[in-house]
Amino acid sequence: MKWLSRPWVLVLWASALPALVQASDFTLRLRYREETNPNSGRYHVRYRTEHWQASQTAVIVCDMWDLHHCLNAVRRCREMAPRMNQVLAYLRDAGAAVIHAPSGCMEFYREHPARLRAQQVPKARNLPAEIGSWCHKIPAEERGPYPIDQSDGGEDDDPFEHAAWVQILQQMGRNPRAPWTRQSELLEIDPQRDYISDRGEEIWSILEARGIHNVILVGVHTNMCVLGRPFGLRNMSRYGKNVVLMRDMTDTMYNPNRAPYVSHFTGTDLIVEHIEKFVCPTITSDQLLGGEPFRFSADRRPTLTILCSEPEYHTERTLPPWALEELGKEFRVMVVYGEDSDGNRMPGLHEALREADVVLMSVRRRALPAEDMAALRAYLDAGKPVVAIRTSSHAFSLRGASPPEGHVTWETWDPEILGGNYTGHYPAGPVTSIQSAPEASGHPILEGVDVEALVGRGSLYKVRPLRPGTVPLLLGTIHVEGMAVEPEPVAWTYLTPAGGRVFYTSLGHEGDFTQPAFRLLLANAVRWAAGRIAYQH
Repeated sequence: MKWLSRPWVLVLWASALPALVQASDFTLRLRYREETNPNSGRYHVRYRTEHWQASQTAVIVCDMWDLHHCLNAVRRCREMAPRMNQVLAYLRDAGAAVIHAPSGCMEFYREHPARLRAQQVPKARNLPAEIGSWCHKIPAEERGPYPIDQSDGGEDDDPFEHAAWVQILQQMGRNPRAPWTRQSELLEIDPQRDYISDRGEEIWSILEARGIHNVILVGVHTNMCVLGRPFGLRNMSRYGKNVVLMRDMTDTMYNPNRAPYVSHFTGTDLIVEHIEKFVCPTITSDQLLGGEPFRFSADRRPTLTILCSEPEYHTERTLPPWALEELGKEFRVMVVYGEDSDGNRMPGLHEALREADVVLMSVRRRALPAEDMAALRAYLDAGKPVVAIRTSSHAFSLRGASPPEGHVTWETWDPEILGGNYTGHYPAGPVTSIQSAPEASGHPILEGVDVEALVGRGSLYKVRPLRPGTVPLLLGTIHVEGMAVEPEPVAWTYLTPAGGRVFYTSLGHEGDFTQPAFRLLLANAVRWAAGRIAYQH
């Protein structure tokens, strides 16, 4: 290796180089979470734009080791590394500091110029007291539960593959529990400009010596090393650095066989969400490189975007846990809530619609800001699907009243998009008996649904006659003394004018979510809308 031949000359020559690089600026869109109301436990997704000067910025590469005890982790790191290398090259050439932090591998790099450069940096006078220690939690994290069970170490290997992997590591002379010796060779280390260190004191001193305030963390694993290392997100945040996680350049150690029993990639999403709530904002690599955010090839989840803004049935409490439990293995789930003080406003809606593959709505009588309504219309004009429950039949109707300034309604939403004809409801109280509609025979949405066990807990909606082209799936009947009530459709499918699949049900009362039959009905509807075969229970 050339860098072993004359390290001191090279280090001395290169040590002044960062000051000679022409730094540039870049604009980042930071995503973070803000509680809808104190102690609500629900969070708006918010964004803010910041302009960073590269000379005041560093990227820390956390534990992108050459090998790992989890074979799937090795595979994912190797898949992610080329894109990460592009990020590092971009930041390096812009004038930012690149710090490689493969913990426990300093012996391999003991004569590397980048390692020597890190050791030569004078110790900062303002070293935080615990910057050299692992940080397991910061006070802000006490406000919410930790989202995944990682007590088993998080390995998600197939048991037979893992046993074979252990044998391979042993044959290589590696410790199967800690086989790493260096950083992945897929990440380039610039001997003239970069730093190598796994010590919190050294990395903090590098930041201070270069006047760095902005820090980007990339690497693995988010729920362990990226958060907890001495140079990780928690310490950078609590000691005052303007730190962000690049959320598409990371991974988790999470086993889907542990709570909350979701896919590995949903586990990563939950950790990212936790970080955005309590630790720091996040960004994505496309903000620097262009194109689209990185996504693992095995992550084929469509995105389900849930819109919650209604004051009656508490679907802001029922829909998110239902989605995680029923669809967390198959879908990426995003939730957009209405403002508690003004339900017409739904922070993050515009961005969420851009990412959505399926929209699930529980909205009642809202007039959206004009730009948000335009985004919803654009989503529908693209032929994308909608699943709507209960009051979503009158989601954007104010009964003819004028909307607030800058807001718009959609009075024809129900017949135009859902194929419905909502004109009110029968008195509350009687339980609605449910039966399959004649047209529903063999429909995949009803696959496995015990219709005979299904009842409606809320008032029966008056929706007859439906628009031509609807396919009724379920009919509801109530018995009211002295009143003749004909069966009403309570679930049907339709196509939007652009050809997008629609499922609507007037079920969705808080009590309906306690019924396995309703939970499966709604999950099947989302799968059907997304073009996926109904899950076989």
